Amino acid sequence: MCGITGIFDTRGQRDIDRAVLTRMNESQHHRGPDEGGLHVEPGLGLGHRRLSIIDLSTGQQPLYNEDQSVCVVFNGEIYNYQELIPELLALGHVFHTRSDTEVIVHAWEAWGEDCVRRFRGMFAFALWDRNRETLFLARDRLAVKPLYYALLPDGTFLFGSELKSLLAHGGLAREIDPLAVEEYFALGYVAEPRTIFRQARKLPPAHTLTLRRGQPAAAPKEYWDLRFTLDAACSVEEACEQLDEKLRESIRLRMIAEVPLGAFLSGGVDSSAVVALMAGLSNDPVNTCSIAFDDPAFNEAQFAQKVADRYRTRHHCDLVASDDFDLVDTLASLYDEPYADSSAIPTYRVCQLARRHVTVALSGDGGDETFGGYRRYRLHLMEERLRAAVPHSVRRPLFGLLGRCYPKADWAPRMFRAKTTFEGMARTSVEAYFHSVSILRGPMRRALFTDRFRREIAGYSAEDVFRHHAGRADTDDPLALIQYLDLKTYLVGDINTKVDRASMAHSLEVREPLMDHELLEWMATLPSAFKVRGQEGKFLLKKAMEPRLPQDILYRPKMGFSVPLARWFRGPLRERVRDAVLGPRLAATGWFNEDYLRHVVDAHQSGVSDYSAALWTLLMFEAFLRNVVDAPTDQAAVAGVAAQ
Repeated sequence: MCGITGIFDTRGQRDIDRAVLTRMNESQHHRGPDEGGLHVEPGLGLGHRRLSIIDLSTGQQPLYNEDQSVCVVFNGEIYNYQELIPELLALGHVFHTRSDTEVIVHAWEAWGEDCVRRFRGMFAFALWDRNRETLFLARDRLAVKPLYYALLPDGTFLFGSELKSLLAHGGLAREIDPLAVEEYFALGYVAEPRTIFRQARKLPPAHTLTLRRGQPAAAPKEYWDLRFTLDAACSVEEACEQLDEKLRESIRLRMIAEVPLGAFLSGGVDSSAVVALMAGLSNDPVNTCSIAFDDPAFNEAQFAQKVADRYRTRHHCDLVASDDFDLVDTLASLYDEPYADSSAIPTYRVCQLARRHVTVALSGDGGDETFGGYRRYRLHLMEERLRAAVPHSVRRPLFGLLGRCYPKADWAPRMFRAKTTFEGMARTSVEAYFHSVSILRGPMRRALFTDRFRREIAGYSAEDVFRHHAGRADTDDPLALIQYLDLKTYLVGDINTKVDRASMAHSLEVREPLMDHELLEWMATLPSAFKVRGQEGKFLLKKAMEPRLPQDILYRPKMGFSVPLARWFRGPLRERVRDAVLGPRLAATGWFNEDYLRHVVDAHQSGVSDYSAALWTLLMFEAFLRNVVDAPTDQAAVAGVAAQ
């Protein structure tokens, strides 16, 4: 696991300032504290920070082909590299290392841009081919590893694993994109390919970008997408056997390392399944790490301990205080963009714990998206059955009117919130799902933003992100559609972003066996009833794991990895949130309705309403403005990366 960065003159061969490249590279020191390397030639500079995992003695980067005409900097792991080496040797390529990085160089020589189709793993890399005067960038299929880039007005192209490396260059304007702000307040993150800054972009998942000196920059090119065919003809028993085999293979590939390896263990189904299968593949006890909360409402430690005892793991558990809220500014600097998932706090802490014992940790991330685990999936399917009974041309005016007239009752159980039900019935499937996952829903965003801001976004809505992906989903199955939407949005923008930054802050590599693309392709052939059956999510995974995990692990209610925001904002963070939300920095943007901000703060702190999610979103945006937008270039390069 590493950090990569670089500068490319798309118009000629202007000298690269080595000091600037070094500053960009060192801004990501936390991603690779073991070694650093640069490659500089006319018009090109590549930088790399290394966290040594495989081929500790000879895997340094930048890494070259035989005649040094091809050079690569790489972040991630190619899990099938050992299978590719004999094939490349047979084609005449000569290897000087035992690293997966060198496979990329020779795969490019053998297969060109199609090399990425042969890789099974998590990766972001930049490859320079001097003979072709070509810079080639690629990102893995599910965007587990990040890659940012920007083309400056003078033709200078910048890229890096984190946005802070581009900011460290000094030439990137910190002009905020209002459309990104709309996305952030709807979703809690800025969706790919946009970033919070107008000039910068994220390379989307499963895309490559090719730049040739002296030619106009090409658009990113997609090389993979997931298709839900749902056409597999097999029984549940047969599918369980195949799933067990595929999970074991995915986990086995991710256990290859020359450094201490372990797993996160929350006590939920996904991480428990990973640990159970790891134990069967390892001759030694598995290292497991979890955190316990001192608030019983958020604590799953006893379930993690139960799995650890069953498989006799070397279990490490740290107690985290329920008032662990000192990371606000650290997280703002770490993520470089506004990011509003409050579970970043416990994720940061469990990565901090894990790094004391291992260098690589396997996680259960992606299980909900892959196997159909979210509670919102079941609720959406219930609403879909209702929507299917009445044509949309009738539903929209009829239920839209009822939704507007019926009183709001957030205090009531969901099934009795008729206003919410009526509003949901008036929407299309995509509109309804977007509404269900939004942090600040449409009416609240309209109240939050000023007329000036609405003019700047000119009618744009974050819902357009979902419409775009839904148009490419190629399925009319209700569950498959929202799984596809989550794979393109929430998994990429929220989950993978959270885990990458939290783990890399502690120089920890996290691997994702439940996001293996071959596993996902197979799961996409299974009927949706194998994923959600009645009120049971992850149906197939739970059935497959019944021989390995106890019933109260598999079938207890999902708890999540959350923190007590509502209590914080009425208690220990009362003044901090008031100062941030009602203070001068948000007001200076001219984007926020100050009367509505005051209403949100007062209503929450008086106990009239629970606006904790909205307040956290505002708090993190204000922290981003102070710690990233307002920070000097040299400070932005290093701020917030030291472990707490």
